[in-house]
Amino acid sequence: MPQTISRVFLIVLDSVGIGELPDAARYGDEGSSTLGNLAREIPLRLPTLRSLGLDQLVSLGGANTIPPVGAYGRLAERSPGKDSVTGHWELMGIVLEQPFPTFPSGFPPEVIAEFERRIGRGSLGNVVASGTEIIDRLGPLHMETGKPIVYTSADSVFQIAAHEEVIPVPELYRMCEAAFEQVGKGMGVGRVIARPFVGQPGSFKRTANRHDYALDPMGETLLDVLTRHSLPVLAIGKVQDLFAGRGIAQAVHTGSDAEGMDAIDAACRSVTSGLDFANLVDFDVHYRSEEHTSEFQSH
Repeated sequence: MPQTISRVFLIVLDSVGIGELPDAARYGDEGSSTLGNLAREIPLRLPTLRSLGLDQLVSLGGANTIPPVGAYGRLAERSPGKDSVTGHWELMGIVLEQPFPTFPSGFPPEVIAEFERRIGRGSLGNVVASGTEIIDRLGPLHMETGKPIVYTSADSVFQIAAHEEVIPVPELYRMCEAAFEQVGKGMGVGRVIARPFVGQPGSFKRTANRHDYALDPMGETLLDVLTRHSLPVLAIGKVQDLFAGRGIAQAVHTGSDAEGMDAIDAACRSVTSGLDFANLVDFDVHYRSEEHTSEFQSH
């Protein structure tokens, strides 16, 4: 009799890519391999992932004489685009025909003017930038003026950064909600992201109070199917945000990858059926290269 699988743990290591896809040139990603490039510079042990077959897919350095005990393979997105929403939606069965709109030169002036009208104050930035670089560069002026920092990336995102002592987190969320009505529901932009930070010039640090506002999935997802069949879906990290909360029975928002792994460990001990879907985002938030601005690299 074939073994019946009663539960699945799906863990996404956000921004940990293992090599370019055939369309890499479209996104300026030729030669990209986050994990492979790291392995060339830093010795990586990763005994569990090696035992599952990871080093059969990307060179991690050193010899691995233990035959893999897991199934392994590489996935290529069918959807155009490569942002978090596109990638996670496709994992759950939605293949987009058209990419979400991106703004490689920043948002049009009339869009920013309308956003400022809605929030009742001016803004800074409106450029394509890394999240850590933009707060280092514009954070001091933001603290002087009280104007939020608006920026985007290679992804379809409208991101708003603000110091928590200048614009309290609830107020930042209200700004993001206003932006989501305008550019998300109004223009089809994939996500609006609140990016709060703390600290002083020269030592700013983004906090765990990030919040993603995403469009409702454009079709039925595996999460919807599982929920309809009374199989529980647990979302860990930003997964609930990426699906606008749809098809999810329980969500655990985390402030770090350590908290994410604690939540996964707790689910291993207590959950007996269904899907546990986790995103570990620290690789993207704290450790990603300043030269790459894409948020989801399944490559």
